[in-house]
Amino acid sequence: MSLPLVVAITGATGVVYGVEMLRVLRELGQETHLILSEAAGMNLSIETEYSLDDVRALADVVYPNKDVGAAVASGSFRTRGMIVAPCTVKTLSAIANSFTYNLVVRAADVTLKERRPLVLMVRETPLHKGHLELMARAADCGATILPPMPAFYHQPESIMDIVHQSIGKALDQVGVEHRLFRRWSGHARGAAGRPDGEAVAGEPAAGERGAGERGAGEPRAVERAATRETLRVASR
Repeated sequence: MSLPLVVAITGATGVVYGVEMLRVLRELGQETHLILSEAAGMNLSIETEYSLDDVRALADVVYPNKDVGAAVASGSFRTRGMIVAPCTVKTLSAIANSFTYNLVVRAADVTLKERRPLVLMVRETPLHKGHLELMARAADCGATILPPMPAFYHQPESIMDIVHQSIGKALDQVGVEHRLFRRWSGHARGAAGRPDGEAVAGEPAAGERGAGERGAGEPRAVERAATRETLRVASR
């Protein structure tokens, strides 16, 4: 039986990472225990069309952030790890200094002390020395610092392809199998590598969407121009 994965969504920009992670994990059949910070709810209304109830419905168990007596606040409650997506600098600071003033930080601290994977998708830029020192301190305690930095070797065709690549990298750290993006498999096989298979929920992998609708001889440059236009419009 698979152990549950703790997912925390805090108030940094990029709540889509946490929401989409929950959706993907639900599709994969992975049990999730969710903690939402107070500021995360505000960003949901700013950045997405999801309500708090919509997001809570994606998780198997939901805890109030003030409930420091919840199951995930104890090391005797076994989990496969925890991902904070996105992670604010305030949350990073509290974790790095073991300042367990709410359930997100307490659950993260428990994850570290039990030597379980803790992934912090820190969302801030630019970074000053204090931010970097906090990251180093959290890493020294055992956390994996995984800012959602986009990659392009898998030839993303949409904003969601970029989101999925970062989510996939985080899931790799906690041992959750997925097919969210094309993995690199050697330069000789092409820049995108060979796909591991179809994307989650039966969607085609990035780079394969709409392939049947394109003419066999259509220049690759046209495809890339279309991709750039799609990303430009989607990011408005």
